[in-house]
Amino acid sequence: MDKSFHPLDQHFNMPQVRHVEASRPFRWLAMGMSDMRDNLVASLSYGLFFAVLGYLILAYAADMPYLFTAAVSGFFLVGPLAAAGLYEISRRHDAGRPASFADSLSGLREHSDGLAYFGVFLAIALIGWERISAILFALFYQGNVPDLANFYSDVFLSGDYLHFVVAYMVVGGILAAIVFSLMAVAIPMVMDRKTDNITAAMTSMRAVGVNLGAMAVWAAMIVVLVGIGFATMMIGMVVLLPLLGHATWHAYKDLVD
Repeated sequence: MDKSFHPLDQHFNMPQVRHVEASRPFRWLAMGMSDMRDNLVASLSYGLFFAVLGYLILAYAADMPYLFTAAVSGFFLVGPLAAAGLYEISRRHDAGRPASFADSLSGLREHSDGLAYFGVFLAIALIGWERISAILFALFYQGNVPDLANFYSDVFLSGDYLHFVVAYMVVGGILAAIVFSLMAVAIPMVMDRKTDNITAAMTSMRAVGVNLGAMAVWAAMIVVLVGIGFATMMIGMVVLLPLLGHATWHAYKDLVD
């Protein structure tokens, strides 16, 4: 790992950001696996809770294709906040402190103010994406399909709605990239040190900008693993969410001095 720091961090009195090699996310995943193994009950408790919640949301939206699609893609927006309890488990584990599920909840209460601000931002982003998604469906899709399976086959595989698919992917990709840049390490940083949300978000953007290769790999890994979770009807998310949460903590520790 290259431990050199970017000069802008010192100029603006920001936390210093390290440059890491593009393969580093695989190390974060391995370290996340170790944390999950050492705190299995607490970690899987979070995984089970959010898997059940996600399943209920998807079941509710099953008859509304645009809402179902927005819910699936919207998970990537709120995921960083959903994993906050897992960051706390890793933080305590690194410090040699108790890291049970109850302990992690106590840690979340200690950082409730900072988490609340991020929660408002992500809620606005999620609501905005749901509205944008509805508008895109209204503009580009006029079909009337009986079920969700036929809908995806009709829209994404037939080639008849190429403009819709392109618009949906571009707009959604831009929003996801913005949120990812702002949140990649911001929430773990707020939970680990006394800093404000703006500084944490700006540091996250710096970390992404300085490490485009590594963060592109990390983003792709998140998409693939979360996709597996959805493909298994949220069953895989019981394990994959804790794994990604703990790994994100180690990404933060690796990237921010």
